[in-house]
Amino acid sequence: MYGEPALAPDFIALPQVNPDAPKGGRIVFGETGGFDSLNPFILKGRAPWGVASFTVETLLGRAWDEPFTLYGLLAESVITDEARTHVEFILRESARFADGSPVTVEDVIWSFHMLGEKGAPRFHAATQKVAQVVQTGPRSVRFDFAVADRELPLILGLRPILKKAQWDGRDFAASGLEPPMGSGPYVVAAQEPGRFITFRRNPDWWGKDLPYNRGQHNFDEIRFDYFSDANAVFEAFKAGVITSFRETSAARWATAYDFDRVASGAVVKSEIPHGRPSGMSGLAFNTRRPVFTDWRVREALIQAFNFEFINTTLNGAVEPRIASVFSNAPLAGGPGPAAGAVRDLLLPFADSLPPGALEGYALPATDGTAANRAGIRRAIALMAEAGWTVQEGQMKDAAGTPFTFEILLPQGAAEMRAVVNIYAAALDRMGIAPRVALVDPAQYQARTAAYDFDMTPWTVAVSLSPGNEQRLYWGRFGVEAPGTRNLPGIDSPAVEAMIDRMLTATDPADFTAAVQALDRALTAGRYAIPLWFADRGRIAHDSRLRYPDHLPVYGDWQGFQPEVWWYAE
Repeated sequence: MYGEPALAPDFIALPQVNPDAPKGGRIVFGETGGFDSLNPFILKGRAPWGVASFTVETLLGRAWDEPFTLYGLLAESVITDEARTHVEFILRESARFADGSPVTVEDVIWSFHMLGEKGAPRFHAATQKVAQVVQTGPRSVRFDFAVADRELPLILGLRPILKKAQWDGRDFAASGLEPPMGSGPYVVAAQEPGRFITFRRNPDWWGKDLPYNRGQHNFDEIRFDYFSDANAVFEAFKAGVITSFRETSAARWATAYDFDRVASGAVVKSEIPHGRPSGMSGLAFNTRRPVFTDWRVREALIQAFNFEFINTTLNGAVEPRIASVFSNAPLAGGPGPAAGAVRDLLLPFADSLPPGALEGYALPATDGTAANRAGIRRAIALMAEAGWTVQEGQMKDAAGTPFTFEILLPQGAAEMRAVVNIYAAALDRMGIAPRVALVDPAQYQARTAAYDFDMTPWTVAVSLSPGNEQRLYWGRFGVEAPGTRNLPGIDSPAVEAMIDRMLTATDPADFTAAVQALDRALTAGRYAIPLWFADRGRIAHDSRLRYPDHLPVYGDWQGFQPEVWWYAE
């Protein structure tokens, strides 16, 4: 995105891999819920994430130890001008789909149009920014851009490339259990919805000798078993049914790993530090609903949320709280008043920004006791400012209408259910009795895609190279367009402008200022009740599963497990 790639054109392997890692063995993961589709690129149905990660490739590939840089994968080269008004990709002659047929320019063009027309919303924004796409040679394709967006060459380089012939006479947008054919290292070997899916390494994979791939994709088999809830997954791990378990509870990490397989050394506990932003994990307010349109109501419910007590109860108080979307990284807006370039970017939107964006906003800190009396008092005062008072033990407006809302949760989300139970008890002391709705994964997917909820868990992972995906997360088109990540219904002129500024910045300092200003606008908007994040990954795994000594800056994230792991007796 800026400057030069860190690796020379003749690099041997990516820095975060073991280029001599042996091939073979298997790794088994546990998942909650299930799936009813094997097409992860459309809005309809719920597909296992591994289909996209393991069976389909892109023109360019990420280097997870080097934010904002891509290297050639299906494309052997990429050409663009200084202003990035276009990009041209030249395909590798050796690139092949899993059935041995060549990856062609026709497949690239068809994939671009089909994903843009019938694919999930995350593909739509970039499609609309392309004026035309044309074949320029036997193995070359050129995209000309309709708008200024310096990230577009990278975004298009990460578009999945699918086989056009597979879909002749068929509806790409229809959910089904035939996986899209890709060119990746694995194929779907077997599957049964609700029970398991197995990926088998393709021995004839065209890309196995590329320097970019050296040391990656080492397991012969990757399997995902599905369970009813997270506790069942953990019990299956203890029994050795699954071989790797990513622990999300710091308290359980400290206390629950005293079973025999740990004591014998058959299971190893690995902590993987990282330097990525915290992202957002919390309870989202759906501001499309009248009950949450007033920022004072949202702030009141944030004040009533006793984070310190909940964190102590569930995590032993060891996890830090998410202060903002980009906290834990240099891209965070930071505490205190906005200054310098960040302030200059936000000032034109001062009238539309909620309090705190310019002055500084910090989440409330409680005394850690269950009562949280100070927080409840502040919450009641804010509700009164917004026109809600406690009448006969209930929070009501002037017309006597009770203040209530529904918290939508997926079945199996045991930890979030524990959070909500403690929170509901606190709200009861304010005369608020939220309804908790537990629905199966399919219903949850359908309802959140249609924004049919008042409050629900919201998780957005952000990177050190934010770009076009930010519109999918909090762009105003997601207020009405179904299936985006903008669950709160964020509609902010400042947010839109900061995303525009990010995408047109040519200098790293300008880019960082735009992201920091975006972070402040999102934080002051009070669109969610932030929970905690882990500043390290915690993976318990079979001792025969190994990973390299050099860890990427992203740590335990995408591209790490199982991609760079291997099996060794």
